[in-house]
Amino acid sequence: MTRRRRSPSLPCAVRVQAAGFALGHRRDGSVRRLFFSLLDIHVRAKRRRPDAAGVRSVDVTIDASRGLWARVFSPSPTKGEALPVVVFFHGGGFVLFSAASFYYDRLCRRICRELRAVVVSVNYRLAPAHRFPAAYDDGLAALRYLDANGLPEAAAVDLSSCFLAGAARGGTWCTTWRSAGRRPPRRRRRSGSPAPTDYYWREFLPEGATRDHPAAHVCGGAGGEHDVEVAEAFPAAMVAIGGFDLLKGWQARYVEALRGKGKAVRVVEYPGAIHGFCLFPELADSGELVEEMKLFVQEHRTKRVQ
Repeated sequence: MTRRRRSPSLPCAVRVQAAGFALGHRRDGSVRRLFFSLLDIHVRAKRRRPDAAGVRSVDVTIDASRGLWARVFSPSPTKGEALPVVVFFHGGGFVLFSAASFYYDRLCRRICRELRAVVVSVNYRLAPAHRFPAAYDDGLAALRYLDANGLPEAAAVDLSSCFLAGAARGGTWCTTWRSAGRRPPRRRRRSGSPAPTDYYWREFLPEGATRDHPAAHVCGGAGGEHDVEVAEAFPAAMVAIGGFDLLKGWQARYVEALRGKGKAVRVVEYPGAIHGFCLFPELADSGELVEEMKLFVQEHRTKRVQ
């Protein structure tokens, strides 16, 4: 009988970084903001000088009145090639990080390079200064901006082939429907202290709201296991689940709910993966996930009408 590992097998460098993020949370699950500000290294866009792989980036203002902008990544151009677009939402529990954060800038560059796609990383407003629905409103504003203005400083794009992607809590934005209902039992650490996810929801949801608020539920409703409304045109989805991810129960329920509505979902599971594993290129699972994304985009990309 094979015994399941109680902890993931990680390279030393990744283990140190993951430990640093863990230290950023207090025993009650709240965040040490000053500590995270030291970890959250920001990098500038590379507008004039592309990186070694030929990826160029530029920051584009979407709405100056609310400080909304996006970082646009373009691969080295190929004559006559119209590229798909990936609109990306960074993680951080709607409370931390930005499109300029080193980890997310690096991930978006990798997606851009490997998928040969223009990546639009939305720098949405953060809670608690900007609670729900600010982040969702910002994401919608970014899509409307893209539809109305295109991407003049990017490579030629095919806007009919537009994909939404998100890491960690950023993936929540990619769900276009939400409904209040039951949730998996609250996870606790081995120490018995509350899981940090509760803190992030408290910061993000409107003042006084509980975890029964519709924004905290993207699947499953009070009236039944799949008591949600899904648009007829809801597109195919891909969901990555890590075996050591605290949120894997939610991810599995999301898949179940979509399939319950007859929607196509590709599930890629990584039994040894931690939460946010895609941020670490040292991990083999991270590379495999990017390859899965590439295959998904190729499969579902809309052909341009000649």
